[in-house]
Amino acid sequence: MICTAGATAFGEVVGLWDDLLGAREWSSVFLTSAWQQLWWEQYGGGDSNLSLLIIGPEDAPMGVAPLTRQGDTLTFVGGTDIFDYHDFIDCTPGFFEGLADCLDEHPWRSMRLESVPGFSSTIPRLTEAFTRKGWSVDVEEEDVVPGVELPATWDEYVGALRKKDRHELRRKLRRLESAGEYRVVRSTPESLTADVELFLDMMGESRDEKREFLQPDRQRFFRSMVERMEAAGYLRLFFLELAGGERVASVVVFDHDRRRLLYNSGYRLAHRELSTGVMLKALCIKDAIESGLTYFDFLRGPEPYKYHLGAVDRTVHRITVLR
Repeated sequence: MICTAGATAFGEVVGLWDDLLGAREWSSVFLTSAWQQLWWEQYGGGDSNLSLLIIGPEDAPMGVAPLTRQGDTLTFVGGTDIFDYHDFIDCTPGFFEGLADCLDEHPWRSMRLESVPGFSSTIPRLTEAFTRKGWSVDVEEEDVVPGVELPATWDEYVGALRKKDRHELRRKLRRLESAGEYRVVRSTPESLTADVELFLDMMGESRDEKREFLQPDRQRFFRSMVERMEAAGYLRLFFLELAGGERVASVVVFDHDRRRLLYNSGYRLAHRELSTGVMLKALCIKDAIESGLTYFDFLRGPEPYKYHLGAVDRTVHRITVLR
């Protein structure tokens, strides 16, 4: 087994990481090397040690375990405040048996793996491989991640909503139209720096908990993140613009693996009677359908508006392993 550790490890495994990610059963922007490396640059170090474990023979690696070690506890790189999904970077059947053998040679007592999707094969495969070692494995539901399968057309999407939700969506769209012309504007690479500042301002204005979330370190992460995700081709920063060019709502989404992920949003309180925040999200769903995407992921949390827009719950889980 090859075990690569240290802050420079990301650069050493990025090519392998991205190849494996492209071949696995499902993928997410949160699993990309770019996202995880950025998090480590901003938040890593201190009393945590990076342990990027490459599992398998050198000429035929099976996967990467993106772990950190703090004391005698292993966790995934990154926390749930910034990551909505975690998982291992693997695509071969023997990965978890190899990982168990590799971990047998390392000093640790517990492992806490958060935000593992219920639809990932990691949960049953890890449980089987680790219990064979005599280790205790406990899996518990951590949160819901609502989302909606996207049909071929907007009309099909609207028609599939519950009657009350369909009526409410159409009513709010008519109300927005009655206020005058509006359009959805996408940020460009040239306008991105200024647009991010506008987005952060709207995000903080829209809800108290979002303003509290936007501590200086998270703002720094956000600014760096949008630049890297734009360069990678994943970022979509949209604004709802009313007549006269006034921007009243904004969303940051990621398009990855034919899915659109709603990462965060904000709006101006002065126009909340037009439901601008929810309307922009609905229009983002419309754009995703027209772009040929197949799934709209609202990410973590059971906020009611998600279900009004047709979302169905999936789950993420916490895996605790005791040696």
